Amino acid sequence: MLVIFQSIETTFEIWASSLREVRSRIRGLFPQERVAISAGLFLEGLLRDGHRKTGWMRAEAAGDPGPWRQQAILGRGKWDADALRDIVREYALETLADNEAVLVIDETGFIKQGKTSCGVARQVCGATGNMANCQIGMFAAYASRHGHAFVDRALYLPRAWTDDPARLARAHVPAGTIFATKSRLALDMIARIIAADAPLSWVATDRIYAGVDIEMALRRWYKAYVLAVNANHHFASRNRLFPADGTAEDIAGNLEPSLWRSLPLGEAIQGSESWAYYPFTNSDVAECDKARSGSWMPGLLIRRDANRALSYFSTWSPAGTEIETLIAVQQCCRIIEEGLRTAKSELGLDHNETRSWHGWHRHVSLVMLAFAMVSTVRHKASHEPPGVVGRLMGTSRRFQRLLGTPRKSKTRSLGAASAIPRQDQSGECRRTPLPSNLPLKTQ
Repeated sequence: MLVIFQSIETTFEIWASSLREVRSRIRGLFPQERVAISAGLFLEGLLRDGHRKTGWMRAEAAGDPGPWRQQAILGRGKWDADALRDIVREYALETLADNEAVLVIDETGFIKQGKTSCGVARQVCGATGNMANCQIGMFAAYASRHGHAFVDRALYLPRAWTDDPARLARAHVPAGTIFATKSRLALDMIARIIAADAPLSWVATDRIYAGVDIEMALRRWYKAYVLAVNANHHFASRNRLFPADGTAEDIAGNLEPSLWRSLPLGEAIQGSESWAYYPFTNSDVAECDKARSGSWMPGLLIRRDANRALSYFSTWSPAGTEIETLIAVQQCCRIIEEGLRTAKSELGLDHNETRSWHGWHRHVSLVMLAFAMVSTVRHKASHEPPGVVGRLMGTSRRFQRLLGTPRKSKTRSLGAASAIPRQDQSGECRRTPLPSNLPLKTQ
């Protein structure tokens, strides 16, 4: 019993010291001490129990007579949300950094009423899977053997917004902002993280963000990837099994049955499913950069669900990479999807009460900081011995536990991350969200 009490006391000490450290890191963002204090109380309010994180509730927790100070943090105050984003990334990487980490790009929807909240439009909402009046936020998440955290974000603005200068001005969108596709926003986030020298080996998506520009950029940066693509995505590479060019659907239809691999019973989250990996001709890295050498291999990873519906993923990885590694990398998308739901249910990610561009980015960045703090505390309080991500992918029950994903009965691997993508009006794709009740309590 004494050991248990000592463990609880140690955990509380980690929480207290982490909160002090985080407050110290963000102090320089705010011009006045009282504003910095309010920001610290805002962050503490996000970490408290309670499913709603409204201004009034945060004010009550902070001992304020009303929500005005809390609202000023998001709206009237003058501070740089992008600077906070960089602080979050640096803070998260100090604990989570690993050379074999996976960077995952994903999105989620924020249901809204009315037409004035920045970026709101009737579009496919990732939170519900249906057309809804909502905002779409895109996120870059860093996943390693130590845990996972969100390290970047972007608010998608539909053309109905970017083609209306008056509407942009009313929402305080920075001057010069133009329409950017989700693929462009994804590439911008990846580029910022690469420029920050974040250690990582893989980039993964489970939505259709992949394009020639993203794939070529990742190859220039020598980052392996597993990127969702459409059935009509064209592959120009060839090999002895499929000598002609073709689409992902063409290649899948001509695969030899022996290439399909079924997951053992209990591993498939969506039920019975199977995977196939089709490598193409090797590509010598030395052709792109004489300072490097080694063979890299493009390929096509295919997932077949219980209904025999197919999902396709364009891959690029060092020669000899096994299909188990590619599957495990792709399944990190599910870990991040769970993380987004947790950030909503536990940290108030979707409880933003502001309508402006700055309000959205400030609120989301503060939630990202809270999430990074939770991941850091969880890692520090964990007694799990260190390991190597590449090996953990082969023993994914332990990998799940380290990343804080829910443990399911009779589950022995990361399993399938999602249902089959569906096309939305903008030409991007999404997938039907999975039900989840992943807990993330701040003890």
